[in-house]
Amino acid sequence: MRKFLWIFFISSFCFAQTSKEKTKDYIAKKSFKKAQQEMVTFLSSNPNDKEAIELLGDAYGYQKKWDKAIAQYKTLTEKEPNNANYQYKYGGALGMKALSVSKLKALTIIGDVKSAFLKAAELDPNHIDTRWALVELYVSLPGIVGGSNSKALKYAGQLEKLSKVDGYLAKGYVYEYDDEPELAEKYYKLAIKVGGSVTCYEKLTSFYEAQNKPEKAIGNLEEGQAKLQRNAMHYQIGKVCADYNVQLEKGEKCLKAYLSNHSAKDGVPKAWAYYRLAQIHKHKKNKEEANKWIDKAITGLPKIKVFQEEKEAISKL
Repeated sequence: MRKFLWIFFISSFCFAQTSKEKTKDYIAKKSFKKAQQEMVTFLSSNPNDKEAIELLGDAYGYQKKWDKAIAQYKTLTEKEPNNANYQYKYGGALGMKALSVSKLKALTIIGDVKSAFLKAAELDPNHIDTRWALVELYVSLPGIVGGSNSKALKYAGQLEKLSKVDGYLAKGYVYEYDDEPELAEKYYKLAIKVGGSVTCYEKLTSFYEAQNKPEKAIGNLEEGQAKLQRNAMHYQIGKVCADYNVQLEKGEKCLKAYLSNHSAKDGVPKAWAYYRLAQIHKHKKNKEEANKWIDKAITGLPKIKVFQEEKEAISKL
C-alpha cells in the first residue's frame, strides 16, 4: 500500500512539473491561449498551486485579459501578502486595466495600483521593476491624483543605488517629462557611459527625436552601431534620415546595409526598410525608385495601412 501511495505521489508530482514546464514553454513561444488552457485544466485539480495561479495570470496578462489576470494575482496576494513579486504583478495588471478604460473609471483603480507597488517596494528593497513602475506612475499621473516628479526622482534615486544604469535612465525619463532637456540628456548620456547597451542608445535617440534634433539622434546611433555592431541600428539610422528628410545618402546606405545583413534577430521586418527607402526616394523626388521600394514593402506586408498611404503620396509626385 505504501509503495502504491509513493508511486502515486511521484507520478502526480511529475505531472505537475510537466504541465507547468509545458506552460512556460507555451509562454516563451507566445502561444498564450495554449498556456491558458493548460493551466486552467491543471488548476481544476490543483486549485492551490501558487506557481500555476501565477502562470495563468501571466497567460491572461499577455492576452490583455486584464480582469482575469487581476483575479489570479489578487488570489496570490491574499494567499501570500508579503510576496513582493505578487504585489508587483497585481499592481501592474491593475495599471494596465486603468490604461484601457475611461479616465473616470481609471481614477477608481489608481489608488489600488499605487498601494500594490508601494507594498512591493516596502517588502523588497531590491526590487528594480517595482521602482521603475513607481517612477513611471508618479511621472504619468496628474498632480491632482497623486502625480509627483519629486517622488518619481526619489524612486529613481533608489534605482541608482541598485543599478546605476537603471537609475540614470529613470532620472533621464523624469527630467524629460519635467521639460528639463539638459538634465535629461545628461542622465541618458551617463546611462550610455555606464551601461552602453542598445536600450541606453535607444533612449537617448528617442529623446533627441522628441526634441526634434535628428542630427544628434543620427550621431548617437552611429556611435552605438560602431561600438555594438548591431545591424538593427542601421535601420534606426535610416528611419531617422527618412522621417526628418536629412542625410538621405547616409540613410539609404544604412538601410541597404540593414537589408544585406538582415536576420530574424534584427526585429524589424525587411518590408519596413523598403518603406523607409521609398520615403527617402520620395524626398529626392525620384518617383520610379520610390515606387520600386514601396511596392516591395506592400508585397512583404500588404495589410500595413501606412504603406498604402505612402504609395498614394508617391503617385502625386
